[in-house]
Amino acid sequence: MTHKQLTILFTGMVPVPGTLALARERLPGVRIVSIVDDSLLDDVIGAGRLTQDVTRRVCQYALAAEDGGADLILSQCSSVGEAIDVARGLVRTPILKIDEPMAEEAVRRGPRIVVAATLPTTLAPTCRLIARCAAEAGRAIEITQVLAEGAFDVLKAGDQARHNAMVLDALRPHRDAADVIVLAQGSMAVLQPELEGWGVPALTSPRMGMERVAERLGAL
Repeated sequence: MTHKQLTILFTGMVPVPGTLALARERLPGVRIVSIVDDSLLDDVIGAGRLTQDVTRRVCQYALAAEDGGADLILSQCSSVGEAIDVARGLVRTPILKIDEPMAEEAVRRGPRIVVAATLPTTLAPTCRLIARCAAEAGRAIEITQVLAEGAFDVLKAGDQARHNAMVLDALRPHRDAADVIVLAQGSMAVLQPELEGWGVPALTSPRMGMERVAERLGAL
């Protein structure tokens, strides 16, 4: 994969270090370029939804990534996934959403899928992505949405332990009614080992997404 370039689109600062560390680990010899605009997620949260303005800016960054020589573009943020659907129609460079492999695996492991998030602006589009994957696979699923309200702000303030406890408390009532738990945000991946201890498979997007990136770059 030498001489290939991956450009990652970030909408916030929280996932940058972990995602870049994973990319360096999994993609030796690949040039990693980051485009970071931490106002994008703030604007989505402020509006309570993906806006036309944010969609336009995401598309502009995808165009900039292509102009900058990307062989593959990775969108790291689930909250702007539907803006990526628009951007895919504007660029020739393939774009991968980091949560697509996770959504596909959740459908395979269903049918009872519990989706957890700390932001409503991530929860809704993740559930829609999973539903779309299920429809494409011809599978009937049941999605339960779990919002750990306030946990994202706690994490941004630097309290990882309290964030983790809030997410686990929100999930605990649903542990016996899940075939699989989906952690909708990469910032929640740290909880995977503890959730696996519950005896329920827990899926996170960063490593699964980066594995798909490696496959796609290797095929180019």
